[in-house]
Amino acid sequence: MKLPTLQSLTPQRLLMASVVVALVTIVLKTGAWYITDSVGLLADAMESFVNLASAIFGLTMVTIAQRPADDEHPYGHHKAEYFSSGFEGVLIIAAALAIIWAAGHRIFDPQPLQQVGWGLALSVASSGLNGLLAWLMFRSARAHRSIALEADARHLVTDVWTSAGVVVGIVAVTLTGWLWLDALVAIGVALNILWEGGHLMWRSSQGLMDEAVEPEVLDDIHKTLAEFQHHTIRFDHISTRRSGQRRFVDMHMHMPASWSLGRAAAVRTSVEQALMSAVPGLRATIELLPSDVEAHFDDKKDLI
Repeated sequence: MKLPTLQSLTPQRLLMASVVVALVTIVLKTGAWYITDSVGLLADAMESFVNLASAIFGLTMVTIAQRPADDEHPYGHHKAEYFSSGFEGVLIIAAALAIIWAAGHRIFDPQPLQQVGWGLALSVASSGLNGLLAWLMFRSARAHRSIALEADARHLVTDVWTSAGVVVGIVAVTLTGWLWLDALVAIGVALNILWEGGHLMWRSSQGLMDEAVEPEVLDDIHKTLAEFQHHTIRFDHISTRRSGQRRFVDMHMHMPASWSLGRAAAVRTSVEQALMSAVPGLRATIELLPSDVEAHFDDKKDLI
């Protein structure tokens, strides 16, 4: 049997798988809560509903991000993925607050747990599914440069840690007989979820504000340009940004004024092709200037 490659595990396919896994874990975790009456497992089940909503929204945004550029969106729809990350952060925070509210009541009115063994078995099984899917998502997110996939993977990892904390709490309740520990663990889990939700919203906001490309990508750009450096050719005003899976770089390329337009354009084409080969998904915009001309687009006078 041939194993799937990272390139075949596209964001769309993995997010579809995330929807299916979320439905399965909802059944497992809701069943675990129902038979044990544990508020910790209730918190775990509530987060699975968030997983489902996040996966559906993420799948929608990734599908939109794949649309080709059009007249209204000449640079494409790649930033749609950042909305997915921000939306998921909001849902995680809402789930965490709901968990804290439910657990707060149980601290002052603790209830005995029922059929702990079966409840723990269902919780561990669902965590195994989430952990495996998160591992695949992280690997594919790096390969496809998908923030929506990374956001869903981070959320699933948070869910795994949530389940682990709940299992530890239930075992502690069983061993000590301290029923209030169940609610305390649920609150601790909720605080961890709050942190993860805030982190996702921050990542989303930074993406919408046109962050520069990653340091390793910028290094690849500079290494590629160094291959074309010559006493007659130089590059300056290099600026970059990223938008979802796409990367953009703008720069000036200076060359002798005596060169013909055809020769200058041929060199520029060679540079653009080399950059796009070095950085998949990169779009390069190069402005040609004579060697003795400087452009100061950051000067206040240029804004007049």
